[in-house]
Amino acid sequence: MKLLRNSFIVCLLAAFLPMVAQNVEISTPGMSLLLKANVGENLKFVYFGERLSDADAASLREVEPARYDAYPAYGLNCPAEAAIAVRHADGNMTLDLKVSAVETDAQSDFTTTRIALRDREYPFAVTVCYKAYKTVDIIETWTEIVNSEKRPVLLNRFASAYLPIRRGEVWLSSLYGQWANEGRLCEEPLNPGMKVIKNKDGVRNSHTAHAEVMFSLDGKARENSGRVIGAALCYSGNYRLAIDTDESDWHHFFAGINEDNSTYNLQSGETFVTPPLAITYSNEGASGASRNFHKWARNYRLANGNRLRKILLNSWEGVYLDIKEPEMHQMMDDIASMGGELFVMDDGWFGDKYPRIKDNSSLGDWVVDRNKLPNGIDGLVAKAKSIGIDFGIWYEPEMSNTVSELYEKHPDWVIKAPKRDLQLGRGGTQVVLDLANPKVQDFIVGLFDELMTKHPGIDYVKWDANMDIRNHGSNYLTADSQSHLYIEYHRGFEAVCKRIRAKYPSLTIQACASGGGRANYGVLPYFDEFWVSDNTDALQRVYMQWGTSYFFPAIAMASHISATPNHTTFRSVPLKYRIDVAMSGRLGMEIQPKNMTDDEKALCRSAIAEYKQIRPIVQLGNIYRLVSPYDNKGLASLMYVDDAKQKSVFFWWKTEHFYNQHFPRATMAGLDPAKLYRVHELNRIDNEPLPFEGKTFSGEYLMNIGLEIPYNHNLDWHKRTDLSSRVLYLEAQ
Repeated sequence: MKLLRNSFIVCLLAAFLPMVAQNVEISTPGMSLLLKANVGENLKFVYFGERLSDADAASLREVEPARYDAYPAYGLNCPAEAAIAVRHADGNMTLDLKVSAVETDAQSDFTTTRIALRDREYPFAVTVCYKAYKTVDIIETWTEIVNSEKRPVLLNRFASAYLPIRRGEVWLSSLYGQWANEGRLCEEPLNPGMKVIKNKDGVRNSHTAHAEVMFSLDGKARENSGRVIGAALCYSGNYRLAIDTDESDWHHFFAGINEDNSTYNLQSGETFVTPPLAITYSNEGASGASRNFHKWARNYRLANGNRLRKILLNSWEGVYLDIKEPEMHQMMDDIASMGGELFVMDDGWFGDKYPRIKDNSSLGDWVVDRNKLPNGIDGLVAKAKSIGIDFGIWYEPEMSNTVSELYEKHPDWVIKAPKRDLQLGRGGTQVVLDLANPKVQDFIVGLFDELMTKHPGIDYVKWDANMDIRNHGSNYLTADSQSHLYIEYHRGFEAVCKRIRAKYPSLTIQACASGGGRANYGVLPYFDEFWVSDNTDALQRVYMQWGTSYFFPAIAMASHISATPNHTTFRSVPLKYRIDVAMSGRLGMEIQPKNMTDDEKALCRSAIAEYKQIRPIVQLGNIYRLVSPYDNKGLASLMYVDDAKQKSVFFWWKTEHFYNQHFPRATMAGLDPAKLYRVHELNRIDNEPLPFEGKTFSGEYLMNIGLEIPYNHNLDWHKRTDLSSRVLYLEAQ
């Protein structure tokens, strides 16, 4: 966090200006946020929702009482929940924050509004910031907390933002799960009391819950109609989202860093900057809010967000840790022959004194194991280049094992509680490096730079993180700042990512963290994609990817075709179904191709070719979710439509199989009702084409009536399967 030594002086001077009544309107193309920012008074919330006309905004300011502070402080209204709470050096635990100045800075893509608040008695200030985008309906809001007192001030609570939401029939949509079951959708009405969504992992923050939510204002969320507010905290560390439904007519939503065991000693002259909360509004349902998040992500919040992703084969489920050069060559040959564009060598390639044979050693010793790879990484890069594909590699730079040369040299570099035994993770030996320590940051950046400098042909890095913080303690932080550990870890992580990205802006980097542990907008400015889950079971992926799509675009969601029975669930799923699910995200493979039949390879070869045709629509298009698997109707369906409404891809998956089933007809969305669309099935395996193959239908027909999808595939008896799926490509004529 930066130091802003002059901030308090600016606020102090503004406080002596004459009383000014100032209404602040923060707008995007489709939404408005209204505030009252009278100098010398509390900053007040007036309205957030659909974009208002000037006349309506003016009338609303006159008739709508400004009930709540836009950033409520603790101390002078103790019964109410607060966004900020402090303890001054003299023991006073109150704040009385008044508006002192309002500044607006218009840039080409966004406008930033900064509203300075200062305490009446103490030289302590908070600037509430809003960044409104001009091309997408997203507002980012955060605070900058400045201590100009002579002694430290203890921050007990420091939320990024507060938003009151009018009570009615408000439902909450959020994500939950665990390892191998991430991104599950939970939909529930908001009832009186406190609803808290939190994370305390320390390293990863999206396995068991997510820092993103949606509020449906018209009852349980509908996908393509109804009013929805969405919120996403852009932070990679521990978070806390809280919704207080009290005795008033309002739900009170707070979002920010989780303060549990993270009280912060704000030094004199220091500024603490909270992570942004991105908020959106749509009257086109949950899918409308998702489209807003996706467009914002691709344009502003995801590394290389508008660059199409390559089709890859990852070695993990094919060989696990048993990396050998001949198998790497064979897998590269196979993915190249099927039309793939990239091969990624996963865990198991490194270690000298301690070779990486099992998962209990070698992390931190990023030296090629020449027994496994006699020709090293350069030999693999050369091989990939010779057959026309790119090469990627697995890496876990934030971690070490106690069985490693790194730990032997630097035992003080790991997170460890003083006077306590180490708490160990994966393999019984894994530990987390202390990223609060600048030397550790330099080490990680140096190793990454060495890897890329020695092997400039590396095109892709899978960055993993397989352990949480299990014992609280830092050998680097002082005794009175041990509570800063969780915050300083992620400051260090962000600093490392910024340095790496500054030097390697075009390198593709995947955020993997025991699977889906790092699906968040604090990480994604430095990563091109994330691994949705270590569970590649296609049926379960339908549910996980559905929930994940609420906030994250398909271009960021790595989705792979794997073997059957699946290595996590042991479920056997037809290959076409596995392909059709994987094609709804960033397509890849996670399999040993030599174990596939020729027919299976041929189907994958055809699917890869067809995915290349639809890749721009899936990865850069607008999502419309149609039938939710969570509604227990036996199927799931969604589609992507390009901006011009010329091309679309429709996905349909059965989620259960019984004799004499009855499914709803999946009507489409997002098309131009006046255009005619020709229908073509992709990945066809049926003996006969679908009845509507090659036929044209109006967008109006497809959206109002829809196509009748056969429940099962028309196959020879010995090839019939239970689960069926369809992918339809629609092109306007």
